[in-house]
Amino acid sequence: QVQLLESGGGLVQAGGSLRLSCTASGTIFSINPMGWYRQAPGMQRELVATITSGGNTNYADSVKGRFTVSRDNAKNTVYLQMNSLKPEDTAVYYCNADVWRSRYTSSRNYWGQGTQVTVSS
Repeated sequence: QVQLLESGGGLVQAGGSLRLSCTASGTIFSINPMGWYRQAPGMQRELVATITSGGNTNYADSVKGRFTVSRDNAKNTVYLQMNSLKPEDTAVYYCNADVWRSRYTSSRNYWGQGTQVTVSS
């Protein structure tokens, strides 16, 4: 089994910064891509940012220029550096990963348990 463990959420004032981390553990051959989604109360879960094993990134328009996604392939870890936070960034942030457990099997998608980010005005 594969588990995604997130950390780094919390309460921050508008304009502040937070850094989220997510580490995948278990039987892992490769992970591609890894990324972050978020879900605010009453809203659908939405893409925040993803990154491939080669370093190609994709961002939601709402976070471009403020958030940076990165990863450490050796540690199976993805990070989300969030700067210039706004109250509308308040949500539960979920780590997501497509994991291959061997070169002979297809990938499976996994979600973390989520970490709360609250931005006060």
